[in-house]
Amino acid sequence: MLKAEHLSKVFVRTVLEESKKKTMKKSVKEEFYAVNHISLEVEKGEILGILGPNGAGKTTLLRMLGTLMEPTEGKVTIEDSKGNLLTDPVEMKKSIGYLSGNTKLYHRLSTREMLTMLGEIYGLSKEECEKRSEEIFNVLDMKSFCDNRIEKLSTGQTQRASIARCLIHNPDIYIFDEPTLGLDILSADAIVNFMKEQKKLGKTVLYSTHYLEEAQFLCDRVLMIYKGSILKEGTPKQIMEDTKTENLREAFHVIMEGVDNQ
Repeated sequence: MLKAEHLSKVFVRTVLEESKKKTMKKSVKEEFYAVNHISLEVEKGEILGILGPNGAGKTTLLRMLGTLMEPTEGKVTIEDSKGNLLTDPVEMKKSIGYLSGNTKLYHRLSTREMLTMLGEIYGLSKEECEKRSEEIFNVLDMKSFCDNRIEKLSTGQTQRASIARCLIHNPDIYIFDEPTLGLDILSADAIVNFMKEQKKLGKTVLYSTHYLEEAQFLCDRVLMIYKGSILKEGTPKQIMEDTKTENLREAFHVIMEGVDNQ
């Protein structure tokens, strides 16, 4: 289980402000909440979707949940597969597989070579790494290109290589930031099917997406966030019933219109 309590992140930005004489504008710095006191829990075997427009705070929230960014306020805890409550970021990272759009790969290596290197970093034996790599190649349908250099792969193949990197240590929790963005149908389906299979294995999956039809089909629950705060939370069915809509896309527009009219 992953739990966040009153999680916040404050950044500083520069804005233009009119002078008292209103003859010119000056630059001033101001603080703002990218994530504003969000609390959530995600259970084992659950897929939670994080939805919202660009700039809503989705990536910042996921980076804090993945221990890649330190929160300004609040805390994140994880209960691992053995029932241990983890609070140390270093130990927590061992339980998390994190994927983002700007994940950097070792382009001169093949996916197999990259996984061997990462497996050694995580303390896997050579035999364990080989076995785990073969399992990953089968799950992500990578057998045909797992020995090609990463720099030669297509966009969809590279994305699957990125996911493979997250899997080698067999984490309890997966955090994916826009995992299917820009992919062809077959590559996107491979990633969606992977998330469904991990749910069956009792793994926890959090992911952000702009594809609301995908979230409606895949997620057990969704969070809709805007300006760093949760606007709506629930199952896709509950949210559609509450907004009297027929799909999650329509529900999202109804919720956003309600905010704009306040």
